[in-house]
Amino acid sequence: MNINYTKEQLAFRDEIREFLRNSLSTELKEKGFREAPLTRDERLGWQRTLHEHGWGAPAWPVEYGGTGWNAIQRHIFEEECAQAFAPEQLSFGIKMVAPVIQKYATQEQKDRYLPGIISGTDWWCQGYSEPGAGSDLASVKTSAIRQGDHYVVNGQKTWTTLAQHADWIFCLVRTDPDARKQAGISFLLIDMKSPGITVRPIIMLDGGHEVNEVWFDDVQVPTENLVGEENQGWTYAKYLLGHERTNIARIGRSKAALKRLKTIAARQPGNDGQPLIRDPRFRDRIAMVELELLALEITNLKLVAADAQQRAPGPEASILKIKGSEIQQALTELTATALGPYATAHVRDPRRYGEAGISDAFPEDCHNMAGHYFNYRKTTIYGGSSEIQKTIICKAILGL
Repeated sequence: MNINYTKEQLAFRDEIREFLRNSLSTELKEKGFREAPLTRDERLGWQRTLHEHGWGAPAWPVEYGGTGWNAIQRHIFEEECAQAFAPEQLSFGIKMVAPVIQKYATQEQKDRYLPGIISGTDWWCQGYSEPGAGSDLASVKTSAIRQGDHYVVNGQKTWTTLAQHADWIFCLVRTDPDARKQAGISFLLIDMKSPGITVRPIIMLDGGHEVNEVWFDDVQVPTENLVGEENQGWTYAKYLLGHERTNIARIGRSKAALKRLKTIAARQPGNDGQPLIRDPRFRDRIAMVELELLALEITNLKLVAADAQQRAPGPEASILKIKGSEIQQALTELTATALGPYATAHVRDPRRYGEAGISDAFPEDCHNMAGHYFNYRKTTIYGGSSEIQKTIICKAILGL
């Protein structure tokens, strides 16, 4: 594969860069560089900015408001946004539930839900994992009993990312308790303002509020919110997970993190007083991650090209998920190592140490780095643990 861009692609990249220079505020860029939490309004505001420019959903078909970009253009867009430290788009809506709606939903459902997703009006979250159903997703127990024109939903979802901001949740629910595990699941779209829904925060070690428990207590959901056929939700869930695992690779974000790592290593002194980047052993570790990231990027381009031909991501997406998450973890580990004593746990604003000379040279670099290190331990678990992904590869690709 020729990984060099053509003149047309370079011109397209310049157009993206110009847009980001003119549209991305200094505050948002600084928050992105420091990986600081964004508010609900900041995230939705950035989505509205993209939508107003016609770039709200780079991978959607034109008929639904998408850009019509090919796989390479979408890759360039993602990479440039990441390297400019722009906010990530709300993937649960744009990249996960939207493809399911476009493929399996009724026209009425498409007309109802897709405009709010692309315009930045509606925030979606994912109701998959449960206390007893994480990697073994087919074991979901949240029930949905049909009563006339609605379902009554009872149960619990957990590790629900940013559910405290969400307007809607797409849920896997069990509609046939007597069927085999995969056959009795349905795919429901649920309004988070429905009576009976309770969101309880799960506070992380660094004090952050990113994930939640979501409880359903006799929640009534109209039957018109069922996507596709009843008891066929496992098919739609697998389709969605293919897109999620492709997105989790986060190649552009990893390239930006690699760039920041090199900057820090060039500033931080090693044991010999020289910049850490000159230490052969540390430099070799950076080079190894960079080579793995390049290989992952090429693999991703092949997979996105298949997606452009209207083929759902297959088991190859598991390769991206495994390697992408491992690279993210390696980058946070190396960055924390490079920062040394500056990577202090629970330091929300390291600039307050500037007067003491502890972090005067690059305060933003060490914004809660220990917190990020711990947080990125989850990447080999969410979206399907690495062990499950390896099983998928063995069965579907290697035939074992």
